[in-house]
Amino acid sequence: MTTTDGMNRHNGRAWTMLLLASAFEIGYALSVAGSKAFTVLGWSVSAVVFFLLTLYALSVALRTIDVGIGYAVWAGIGSVGAAALGSVLLDQPLTMTQTFWLGVIIAGVVWLKLADSAKGQLNEGHVLG
Repeated sequence: MTTTDGMNRHNGRAWTMLLLASAFEIGYALSVAGSKAFTVLGWSVSAVVFFLLTLYALSVALRTIDVGIGYAVWAGIGSVGAAALGSVLLDQPLTMTQTFWLGVIIAGVVWLKLADSAKGQLNEGHVLG
């Protein structure tokens, strides 16, 4: 394995942890909503567990991914996921306008990932194109 392969694999693991942290963030947000201000025990316990899991996975991801990029992706995926699943699971309204702007957030997350990949290629000496 070359150094470049090791860096790509390490970066891939970091992005996997970031996606996992985002999924935990969605679970956390939905659990907090379901806890009714921490008055429902099951949802409250779930919220605490998801909170700890999201912080752990995010901290692991941020060892490799720049904090600004990682936090923006984590928050973006968490926001979109919570809005979409909140609509389905918690009967929270989701308008077409909100759906459009959530799509803009997803586009931004994709572009941040592409920019991070391009930065990695530049750091490795590859030519983009």
